[in-house]
Amino acid sequence: MSHPYLKVNGTTLYYEDHREGEGRHGGPPLLFLHGWGTSGRVWGGQLPEFARDHRVVTVDWRGCGRSARPAQGNTVAGVVADLAALVEALDLRRPVVVGSSIGAAFATELAARHPGRTAGVVSVSGPAYWPSQGAVPIRELCEGLREDRAGCLARWVPAWFAPGASPALVDWTVRQVLDSGVFIDDHFPPLAAYDPRPLLPGLTVPVHYLHGELDTEIPLDVARTCAALTPGARVTTLAGAGHLPHQERPAVFNAALRDALAAMAPAD
Repeated sequence: MSHPYLKVNGTTLYYEDHREGEGRHGGPPLLFLHGWGTSGRVWGGQLPEFARDHRVVTVDWRGCGRSARPAQGNTVAGVVADLAALVEALDLRRPVVVGSSIGAAFATELAARHPGRTAGVVSVSGPAYWPSQGAVPIRELCEGLREDRAGCLARWVPAWFAPGASPALVDWTVRQVLDSGVFIDDHFPPLAAYDPRPLLPGLTVPVHYLHGELDTEIPLDVARTCAALTPGARVTTLAGAGHLPHQERPAVFNAALRDALAAMAPAD
C-alpha cells in the first residue's frame, strides 16, 4: 500500500493506493470518494474487505483530510477535474467510483464528463439535488459555519446518522470536519441550484444507488427518483442506516456493495 501525495491542478491531494488484491478477482479497481469535510479514513470499514481482491484507492479531495486547502477550485467542476487527473496519473484503468453524499455527485459527474475513464458508479446517499428544492437552509447553514463552526457542526452532524449511532463515531466525524479547510464551504451556495437529473438519462456506465433507509439529509426518494432516470440503475435500501451507511453498518454495506459490483460485471 502506498500513500503519497499527488500534485494536480494547482493543489496537492493525499491518496492511498492499496494494490495487494489487484488481479486476484478480475474485477475493476475501486475509487472511494468521501463526503463533505471528512476524508478517505471514512472507508476504514471497507478497506479490509475489498483490498483483498481489488485495487482500492481512497483520496482526500481538495480542502479535506490530509490534502491541501486551496482557496480556489472548491466546486464540483474543480473536484471532478482533480479526480480525472488522479485517475490518469495513477493509471487507474476504468475504476468503479464509489462516492458518499457529495462524493456521489462527484462520481456521477466524473462518469458523465469522462465516461471512458469509469466502469461504473455506486452512489451512496446521493446524488444531491435535494438542496436545490429548497429543503435545506443553505444560507442559514453557511452563516452558522462562519459564526460558530464548532457549535454548528455539533448540532448538525448527529443528524447525518440514524438514531442510536455511536457517539464516538459522531464526535470523530465532527473532528474530521473541523480539521478540514474552511474553503470547502464554497460547495454549499451552488448546491442551492445543483440538479444532476438532466444528465442522468445520458449516462453510459452502470449506476447503482445504495441508500440508508433512515437518511434525513438526502431522503431515500431522491435515490429512487434518480434511479428511475438513469438507464439500468438499481436501488438498494440499507435498513436501519442513515446518511453514512458505510460507517454505521459496514458489514451490511459491504455485502450490498459486493452485490452491486457483481451486477456491474460484464457478462462472459
